[in-house]
Amino acid sequence: MAFEPFAARTHEKMQDVLLSPDSPGPSVHYYMIRGGSTKRNVTILESGTVGGEYIKTYGHYHIGKLDETYWFVGGEGVVLQQRLVEENGVPQADKVEEFKAAVVKAGDSAYMPPGHGHLIVNTGKTWMVMMDDSPVEGAGDSASMPGHADYEMVKKMRGFAYYVVERGGKPALLKNPLYKEVKKTDFGGLSVVDA
Repeated sequence: MAFEPFAARTHEKMQDVLLSPDSPGPSVHYYMIRGGSTKRNVTILESGTVGGEYIKTYGHYHIGKLDETYWFVGGEGVVLQQRLVEENGVPQADKVEEFKAAVVKAGDSAYMPPGHGHLIVNTGKTWMVMMDDSPVEGAGDSASMPGHADYEMVKKMRGFAYYVVERGGKPALLKNPLYKEVKKTDFGGLSVVDA
């Protein structure tokens, strides 16, 4: 199978990780164009909300010691990062050692350290456009679900430790009740709401 550089993440696929999976949403939440090691990857997120939650990427953890940098070239949003608790060298899907939220806009960049899961949320009124240097290429990878990324733990927990929701026209964080423990948090100036 040849490498396909384009993929679209559909509403059906995103239901795995949404706060309200039965709420209606756009047919496609975001588009990905993968360039591998010779070109930057481009991701374009729709604007709006699904059941009160801002549109986001699926979220994943890197396999191995891979890091990544995102450059935001359009729109505004929030980067979520989390590192899981390890017990006997095994990451625990429902326990977070460290959670961080950071507000970003066009012109900003964000570094994703090895071992940190990450997802991007579009909180603006327009497309959110970003580029990254993730090494997706070759016949074994696809733009839709690249082989260097682990999506299963995010799917199992129906998203990250917090959802980015709209409250009073602004983004806020709502805890995901499936997580048993979140040890250290940096909410990046965002408020945390109960419901």
